[in-house]
Amino acid sequence: MDVQSYLEITFAFNMNVSPWPTGKKLVHLDLKGAPPRMSYMEKLIPLIARLGADGLLLEYEDTFPYEGDLKVLQATDHPLYSREEIKSIQDLAKSNGLEVIPLVQTFGHLEFVLKHREFWELREAVYSLGTLNPHREHSVNLVLQMVRQVLELHPDIRCLHIGADEVYVLGQGEESRNWLCIPGHDIHQLFLGHVTKVAKVIRATWPHLSLIMWDDMLRSISHSTLKDSGLVELVQPMLWDYSPSLDVAGTVNLLETYKSAGLSKVWAASSFKGSTDVSTCVTSTLRHVDNHLQWLQVAAALPSGIEMQGIAITGWQRYDHLSVLCELLPVGLPSLASCLETLCQGSFSKESQTKVTETLGISTVEVKDIVSSPCAASCSPYPGQRLAKLVVELSELLQSEELRFQDTNMFVKGSQKSLMLVNRLNF
Repeated sequence: MDVQSYLEITFAFNMNVSPWPTGKKLVHLDLKGAPPRMSYMEKLIPLIARLGADGLLLEYEDTFPYEGDLKVLQATDHPLYSREEIKSIQDLAKSNGLEVIPLVQTFGHLEFVLKHREFWELREAVYSLGTLNPHREHSVNLVLQMVRQVLELHPDIRCLHIGADEVYVLGQGEESRNWLCIPGHDIHQLFLGHVTKVAKVIRATWPHLSLIMWDDMLRSISHSTLKDSGLVELVQPMLWDYSPSLDVAGTVNLLETYKSAGLSKVWAASSFKGSTDVSTCVTSTLRHVDNHLQWLQVAAALPSGIEMQGIAITGWQRYDHLSVLCELLPVGLPSLASCLETLCQGSFSKESQTKVTETLGISTVEVKDIVSSPCAASCSPYPGQRLAKLVVELSELLQSEELRFQDTNMFVKGSQKSLMLVNRLNF
């Protein structure tokens, strides 16, 4: 379907939906893959503010300048941000009216930590780099040390995201299996116990901070178990769903469950890129606009008593620390602009599309069509537009019929292998 037909259908379908009702509109900058240079940040952050965002959710991972015992966590295959650059990012955000919320993983997605020999013993399972062993006291000390260093470089923040999503192999380690054999113990208590312990220490040390956590590990837990966990007064769950066919009714029911457990302050999380497939290169704007239209439907049906704190528009650089890069940031900027405009207007109308294209200096909201855009020569391009066009061109080349023929035709493949063999044998 072309953009024009899409606009006519979606505008008619969503014409009664209101703009995003309340709270912050955060843009998630995932810095754990292809981190932007400061020269790019100086252009990007003002643009994000101009597009209608209220804040930044910054996920540094190995680009943060950890010190002391944690210095080993610093990236070696790409530049990390210096202490001065971390401060400059915050100054840039503040001068553009954007709040900064750092994200520090404290349970799952700790591949960048647990890959190091110094921390092997803290893995939940020896074969998995992502999940922390919740039974070791050093595990808690480790994540609290990470949090402390990040907070020391962010003295003015009011909110911290502690991650805790996709703790996939929890319960599979030997210590966890032994713990779960004890009558009355279950996997939900194991998860809640670690997160509650970490959250309590953070709140006791920095009582002014509000804490956010991803909600996926909470979804299957009963409201009574959540209520009794001690987590209720400590964290605000961030419900994430990046699907263009998000289940609105199911999400509203989940909000009801959280409210009945006492978790009335919540966040939403959508996506503008990096959530389609692990190796996707070119962002589909309309796919992500659909995701935001669904979230607007959820916001319009918020249960009484739910206090929506805002929405984080995520832009993943890769699925995890060990994965390939997907949808580089400049490739996703037309999608980000379109998603923010959708939230601000409550729809993605022709006027919304025009505002996006004029702001970014492009002729279409779909980055795949910018390569042939007549606007390229006459308009001021958005930061990184040239790179986005090159990525699109490369992607189209890799998917061309000629290359697919070489990869799939058995005669061509056979000839290539024979030639390689001949070369190796020096015939």
